[in-house]
Amino acid sequence: MSGRFLGKKLSSFQIIIVGFVGLILIGALLLTLPVSVGNGASPSFGTALFTSTSAVCVTGLVVQDTASHWSVFGQAVILLLIQIGGLGVVSVSALIAILSGRRISLLQRSMLQDSISAHQIGGTVRMTAFIFRSALIIETAGALLMLPAFCGRYGGAGIWMSFFHSVSAFCNAGFDLTGSRTGAFSSLTQFSTDLWVVIPVCLLILIGGIGYLTWDDIVENRFHLRRYRLQSKAILACAAVLILLPALYLFFFEYGALPLRERICLSLFQAVTPRTAGFNTASMTSLSGSGRILMISLMLIGGAPGSTAGGMKTTTVAVLFANAFSVFRRRKNAQLFGRRIEDGTVKSAASLLSLYLFLTAAGAAVISAAEHLPAGVCLFETASAIGTVGLSMGITPSLSLLSRLVLIALMFFGRVGGLTLMYAALSGRNSDVSMRPIEKIAVG
Repeated sequence: MSGRFLGKKLSSFQIIIVGFVGLILIGALLLTLPVSVGNGASPSFGTALFTSTSAVCVTGLVVQDTASHWSVFGQAVILLLIQIGGLGVVSVSALIAILSGRRISLLQRSMLQDSISAHQIGGTVRMTAFIFRSALIIETAGALLMLPAFCGRYGGAGIWMSFFHSVSAFCNAGFDLTGSRTGAFSSLTQFSTDLWVVIPVCLLILIGGIGYLTWDDIVENRFHLRRYRLQSKAILACAAVLILLPALYLFFFEYGALPLRERICLSLFQAVTPRTAGFNTASMTSLSGSGRILMISLMLIGGAPGSTAGGMKTTTVAVLFANAFSVFRRRKNAQLFGRRIEDGTVKSAASLLSLYLFLTAAGAAVISAAEHLPAGVCLFETASAIGTVGLSMGITPSLSLLSRLVLIALMFFGRVGGLTLMYAALSGRNSDVSMRPIEKIAVG
């Protein structure tokens, strides 16, 4: 992890971006090898680049079915990209340095702080070791829990499938290996009522998506919620609300005609997976218009900062709601759980919301114009891409090169993070500290 690239000194944000771009290109080159492609198919750099970006950005959108198009070697490359992308390029580099006995420099610690969204540099090396140790234990446990279901259906191949899906779920990636057996792009629809798959996958998604600092709080403070960081409280509260309310809506309005067991399983799974895993046990095309709006909203919100999930992040939404309530109640500052939120945090949250909404709408407009498709369908795909979700209305495999490039850009933006990209682009520029004259402007 060097601070220079092509002779230019880089900021920690720029190094994070260079790391992700480098990993995507390496993955794309590996996937263009003939050994990566199965069934005699010809390797395509365009397909490889899209797949590598989706894997590194833990999205799950694909233009070729993962199980039927890629060989076991290609699937292993995709899984490695998912694991590195989910845990973070900088974190993986730091782990390699730790295992090799090298000293972690101050710049490297600063990059780790930005990568895992830690509040201070102190303790980042310890946190990195904790993250990888926990990830190994959780992914192994998830694979063991799903082993009976996959081996019961597919025999010995189920061992590889259970391990692959455990890593994919924990990293909120949404890649699956069922397409060669149940039809291309079928995801986990065949396991819609299998609790040995539904429950482990939901738990893996949630654990991966609540963030590393929240893990640390849970391990350190157990059930003493008052000792938790404000960030952890906001993340857990938002996660509970964003699972419960969508699940109730889906249970009563989308799957109301189904048997009770199937209604519960489908409602719970489809409430969890949009933030931001991308697996599905029911077809997205069967959703009503309001159901699609709900899914788009959940995909844009995403998971927690410093996690394997993408999206705007639950803390962004929490801060925006807290600020709205402070305005309604005529308070000077936004507040959460008895704590005051800095004005700079509110500005960052508002900027992120604006960026995500604009890019999602602009990307949908470009794809709709280029492909002559309904804007609503395109909006679902772009929200899925920028939220690094992977749910699809089924149009991604048939998109042209221009539309695929739009999705690639959105996936990269969603995984690296809007603020990281902005800070990297503006790095080295002096901030304007002058005080301008005040003039009022009416809003609302």
